[in-house]
Amino acid sequence: MSELPEVVSATELSNSFLGKLIEICFVTADHRRTMEGLVRMGIGPWRVYTFDSATVTERTYRGESADYAIKVCFADVGDLAVEIMQPLYGPSIFQEFLDTHGEGIQHIAFDCDEKPWGQRIAEFAGRGFPLVQSGRFMDANAFAFFGTEGATGTTFETYSIPEGFVWPEPEEWYPAPPPAGQRPPVREQRH
Repeated sequence: MSELPEVVSATELSNSFLGKLIEICFVTADHRRTMEGLVRMGIGPWRVYTFDSATVTERTYRGESADYAIKVCFADVGDLAVEIMQPLYGPSIFQEFLDTHGEGIQHIAFDCDEKPWGQRIAEFAGRGFPLVQSGRFMDANAFAFFGTEGATGTTFETYSIPEGFVWPEPEEWYPAPPPAGQRPPVREQRH
């Protein structure tokens, strides 16, 4: 970056576009062990899903169509989603992370200040951060990861949950589902 952005406020630069931090993700070789550890820390309950060809369309990896599967677990801590990902098969930045770094925090996600989906992708690319992995859960919730690790030390993600989307019942709740009538809120994301 040749020219530094202007400082607009105590929390914003003139080139800000990321919006709110909405998620932090742990990549692991064993989602169950990681869930158990985080439950001991008081984080949960967890919703467990499999992201594969049955649940995710438009799967890409480094600019090409890709057949990959990931076990994905979500728990909410206030306004922040905590996520666990375990790569199951196929090419993925998650398996690359495990192979290179071992287990740990692999990415963080931002809502990208309500920018339309195409604009988000273009904004990252225009700043030198190419799209490295993407897909659409339930053919609705778009997610995209960018090649930011070299510049920031971690991967950045953005995703879009369409207004009115209802999450399917998870494959599993861990350690148990919430009491009746207390389902987690659908996060309001713009597309």
